[in-house]
Amino acid sequence: MLVTMKAILDRANAEGYAVIAPNVFSEMDARTCLEVAEEEKSPIILDVAMTQTADIRFHGRYLTALANQTPVPVALNLDHGACFEHAIMAIQSGFTSIMVDRSSLAYADNVAQVKELTKIAHAVGLTVEAELGHVGYGCDDAAAPDLLTNPEEAEDYIRQTEVDCLAVAIGTAHGAYRGKPHLDFERLAAIKERVRYPLVLHGGSGTGDQNIARACRMGINKVNVCNELLFAMNKRVKEADLTGDNAYNFWQVCLGGMRDRVRELIHITGSNGKAWNVAYPSLTHKEISMRE
Repeated sequence: MLVTMKAILDRANAEGYAVIAPNVFSEMDARTCLEVAEEEKSPIILDVAMTQTADIRFHGRYLTALANQTPVPVALNLDHGACFEHAIMAIQSGFTSIMVDRSSLAYADNVAQVKELTKIAHAVGLTVEAELGHVGYGCDDAAAPDLLTNPEEAEDYIRQTEVDCLAVAIGTAHGAYRGKPHLDFERLAAIKERVRYPLVLHGGSGTGDQNIARACRMGINKVNVCNELLFAMNKRVKEADLTGDNAYNFWQVCLGGMRDRVRELIHITGSNGKAWNVAYPSLTHKEISMRE
């Protein structure tokens, strides 16, 4: 069932767990993530960036259809919405959440632009995620103090923008790390103590299972993951014999790698068994699809 991201994250925040947000590129990887979520009775958030689709309106139509025939709670989130037009396109395409990423701007400009889109999204009942501090890409300097989220600013930022959840920079990086991740758990604790709000961890890939689990116990409620799912798919394909007629097994093998890692992450973040109001508790996504 398609729900807002706020519905998922408010529960996660109150009960002390996190929900994974895999980036999806197609019907096939989206179905794989949803099937695992159903099997684990877990809510899930499907993240989509504008760079991951040639037509976000078409993408939105089939993803919302898949979510609506899925018995567990599913949110559809625009990941790293970089401009006003992208946010509006996602809203028009059926997304239930938008990320308004202005983390590279000066604080006052970040606040002003996020506040404007939050007002629009809330007017139509949608969730808004924003980022304070800046999570870089594969950076060795991901833990540089000037890039990390300031706990005092986080409190003021949420008050001014009225966002529903906040992505924080505590030392993670997008993509593949070029060095060893060093998470500032003291900073995370200070942020959570001040805001007691749903918090998001970007750059979950390669951060390490123990670090992810600890961050979720300390107040992270959404974990974005992309690179390591692609790596898991690639690794599984390299290990398989896909010569000759075995080539027809390509997608089954490829998506099997994603399936296993998604399942592991659901358990690491603690969202297994946390689905609510399941419409078809005895049916899987595949079985529901076959009935229609």
